[in-house]
Amino acid sequence: MAYRELVEQWGIDLPRPLLRRALTHRSFAFEHDEPHNERLEFLGDSILGLIIAEKVFREYPDASEGDMSQMKTYAVSEKALADVARRINLGDSLRLGRGEDRSGGRNKDSILSDTVEALIAATYLEHGMEPTREIVDRLLDSKIKDASVLGPNLDWQTSFEELAHGLGWDGTMEFELSSTGPDHARVFTAVASMAGRAWGSGEGTSQKNARHAAAEASYRILADLIEKGEVQPVAEDKNDDAAPGTGASATDGTAGAES
Repeated sequence: MAYRELVEQWGIDLPRPLLRRALTHRSFAFEHDEPHNERLEFLGDSILGLIIAEKVFREYPDASEGDMSQMKTYAVSEKALADVARRINLGDSLRLGRGEDRSGGRNKDSILSDTVEALIAATYLEHGMEPTREIVDRLLDSKIKDASVLGPNLDWQTSFEELAHGLGWDGTMEFELSSTGPDHARVFTAVASMAGRAWGSGEGTSQKNARHAAAEASYRILADLIEKGEVQPVAEDKNDDAAPGTGASATDGTAGAES
């Protein structure tokens, strides 16, 4: 990705040397004898934690300490930051060593999330706290909102099942898994099903991430159907296991969730 395209996706300009440092993984640094981004990552982690903690404190005045802690943990998690990185196509700009690049490093959650933290630090060093806060708010606001509606386990599968059981449906979510690509860069696809029908699908670089993405997509589909009144609770005298009350297959128009 070109420099200008990356800073447009990130949302603020950064000096090229500082940006290059933030994008440099240690595998590249060791091969080319130049600094890597781990010190920036350390700083960015602390800045991110402060911004998210303050945001949760101010925007959720009725949340308990435990609830706030869970929302913060979810929003700054490796998975959440990796999702942000993929949304802005950050993997294309990573500076990786040859071995790390060949092994699929551009799509590894750990590398992507660390680089987001390094970019947060670079933004803070160049522009100060307020512009950095604006960047974090824009990129992670949806993750905090997700955490506020998830159950205490911050688990999309559990939250979907709670909605489904509230409608009178029996059973638990199950997944059908498939994969493509070479062993070092395999991509997994999961399709979630419950109550006799398929729901959402999702992709990930591990089976766990694919199941997580499919469960998230399923929750959003079911929540949207409930909000629109397109799905109704099962009548108490019914023994049918199928998900009733929907006018179309739940997978119609379903796209894999970000993973």
